Amino acid sequence: MAEILKGAPVAKEICSRVSAMVNTIKSKGLTPTLATVRVGERGDDIYYEKNAAKRMDSVGIDIIRLVLPESVTTQELCSVLSRLSEDKSVHGILLFKPLPSHIDDKKVLENLCPEKDVDGITEGSLAGIFTGSGRGFAPCTAEACVAILDYYGIELSGKKVCVVGRSLVVGKPVSQLLMSRNATVTVCHTKTENLMEETVRGDILISATGKIGLITDRYVKPGQIVIDVGTNTDAEGKLRGDVNFNLAEPVVAAITPVPGGVGSVTTSVLALHVAKAAERLV
Repeated sequence: MAEILKGAPVAKEICSRVSAMVNTIKSKGLTPTLATVRVGERGDDIYYEKNAAKRMDSVGIDIIRLVLPESVTTQELCSVLSRLSEDKSVHGILLFKPLPSHIDDKKVLENLCPEKDVDGITEGSLAGIFTGSGRGFAPCTAEACVAILDYYGIELSGKKVCVVGRSLVVGKPVSQLLMSRNATVTVCHTKTENLMEETVRGDILISATGKIGLITDRYVKPGQIVIDVGTNTDAEGKLRGDVNFNLAEPVVAAITPVPGGVGSVTTSVLALHVAKAAERLV
C-alpha cells in the first residue's frame, strides 16, 4: 500500500512559517498585501479566489479583490495592472488566467511588475527561474510540487524525474526547479511516443496534463513517487486527477491524492510569495 502524500500538513507547515514572517514584517510597520484581479465570472477563478482569500486571512495578509467585467478592454486591464504595480502598499498581484480571447495577454503581462508577480506568469518571472537570477517567483503550483517532495523527505539530487506536461504553469517551471536541485529531468507530453516507456523510467513521476486518468498502473512502477497535479472536473462535477488513483496506488511507493494533494498546497505557496515580496521592502 502506497504512502499517501497529503497536502494539508505541508500547507500547515508553510503557513506557520508565513505567519511568523508576517508578524515580523508588521512589527516593522508594513502590512503584506495581495491584490487579486479577476476578469469575468469563471467558476474555477471564483473558487481559487475564495480559497486564496481564506489563506491570506489565516496568515495575516491583507487582500484587495478586484473584479472586472468580461468586456474589459486590453488597455483598461493594462491600466489596472500598471496602477497596482506602482502602488507601494500592494506587494503581490495575482491575475487569474486564462483571460477572455479578446484580451492581448502579452501586452497585459508587460504591465505586471515581476517583483509583484507572485504566481510567476510574466516573462520576467519565468526568466528568473530559467536563469536563477532570483527575480520574481515560480508559479505556485510548480513550487507546491517541490514543497511536497521536500516535506516528505524525498531526495531529489541524482534522481530521475519524468515530468508529463510542458505548460508554463507547471511542466516547464517545475522541470527547472527540479534541475536546480540536481535531479535529472525528462519532460514528456501527451504527444510523446511510447509515453509509458518514459514514465516508468522515473524514480519520481509528475503529471500535469489536464487529462483525466491518463496515468494508469501501466505507466508506473514499484518504488516510484507519483505527484498528480491534475485538477480536472469530470461529467459528474467531481475533481479528478491525471492519475487513475485506484490503479496506480497499489503499485507505487507514494502518491498524492486529488483532491487533497498539490492543490491544497498552492495557496500556501502563494501566501509565502506575498510575504517574501513584502519582506524585501523592510
